[in-house]
Amino acid sequence: MARLPRLSIAGHLHHVLQRGAHGQAVCRDTEDFEAFLSALDSAAEANHVAVHGYVVLADHFHLLVTPASAEGLPGLMQALGRSYVRYFNRRYERRGTLWEGRFKSAVLQPRYLLPVLTYFDTHALRHGEGAAPADYAWSTHAHYSGARVDKRIATHPAYWGLGNTPFAREAQYQAAVQEGLNSVQLGEITEAVIGGWALGDAAFVADLQKNSARRLTKKAPGRPALHVKT
Repeated sequence: MARLPRLSIAGHLHHVLQRGAHGQAVCRDTEDFEAFLSALDSAAEANHVAVHGYVVLADHFHLLVTPASAEGLPGLMQALGRSYVRYFNRRYERRGTLWEGRFKSAVLQPRYLLPVLTYFDTHALRHGEGAAPADYAWSTHAHYSGARVDKRIATHPAYWGLGNTPFAREAQYQAAVQEGLNSVQLGEITEAVIGGWALGDAAFVADLQKNSARRLTKKAPGRPALHVKT
């Protein structure tokens, strides 16, 4: 069965996932993580992609972004791959790609901004790479919780709805992260990005589908219904 094209829709929020090939490390130490984020910053600026959130682990990373054009997201990932892989291969005297095939992406309704950022902030803990969101340096938790300002982050309009003041927004954000996600939320976010689906209510998906020739939701299991002429 032919693979569906990756989702990339201008002006919409995207959750992006890229893994290291065969589970290999793509960041081995602090210098690597910093080089990766620097490459991300440059690639995003060059391809007109707003970065709203990220989490970078040793063997994979997640991004939350909005591309200004349909070509912006593929351009970002290509530029990031070229720049960072060149750095990594030179540093470790290796050849070849780091990545496990194509990146994966899902288009999100804006109301999923906070759940997906929470998914990012708790991701290192789920993978055994941090004791708590505040203890993991390579995500946007510190930025949104008010601990530091990350200049590479573009604030999405949905974030402003969390409160009328910076303190109120930070408090609402921290409360959401502390509560975490239930198994249903974790499952739908993971399934959407791995499958390459749109994540939102029926009206959101239907509106997107009007302007996309690509199927945006998972097919229902089983055989198609048999239609009998009457």
